[in-house]
Amino acid sequence: MTNSQIDEIACQPRRPGRPPVRSDEATLQLILDAAMDAFVADGFAGTGMSAVAQRAGVSTKTLYRLVPTKAELFHKVVAGRTARFVLEIDHLDNAAVEDVQAGLERLLTAYGNLTFAPDVMGVYRLVVSETCRFPELGRTFHDLAIRKTTEVMANWLARQRDLGRLRLAEPYLAAGMLRGMMVMEPQRAALLGQAPPPDAAQIAERAKACAAVFLKGCGV
Repeated sequence: MTNSQIDEIACQPRRPGRPPVRSDEATLQLILDAAMDAFVADGFAGTGMSAVAQRAGVSTKTLYRLVPTKAELFHKVVAGRTARFVLEIDHLDNAAVEDVQAGLERLLTAYGNLTFAPDVMGVYRLVVSETCRFPELGRTFHDLAIRKTTEVMANWLARQRDLGRLRLAEPYLAAGMLRGMMVMEPQRAALLGQAPPPDAAQIAERAKACAAVFLKGCGV
């Protein structure tokens, strides 16, 4: 076969065939996105595995193969959402921010954006309302959301301390205080229906104010 014949064959349009097989990783992400929507809309008790499969556009067989139980599905949803925050803080470290106030503002802004995202607010409402019936929800959310984000923030504070930019004896304790200062009041007002969650501009402004107050006590 000549080169011209090979080129002619290569240029011919492909015949329609079976669609490409989606990876398990991509399928799982579809499932987790659908599960997040279902949990927020219907609560934990009201969400069925078959309904999640239907939302995700996959078979129940595929769903159970990748995620065997609804409790594990909730676990993966919360872990996946927290992982985005962890990745954002990793990027913050990689940016090598020399101004500790600018870095702290970005850290708190990222945390505020996570906390007040509509899906996260929805999951938090679910946890508060259904933990009495399903104690594992409280444990999962505490371990994968509250404790994990606190650890990430504490590690960042410890690195700033080691670089001589902060005076801190207990980074984990300080991280918890920062979390409360950043989100407690607006989160409580939103959960009680007394105010809408803050928007991006309000989150950034609050982060700036919280960073300034914190650094007056712990800055070098």
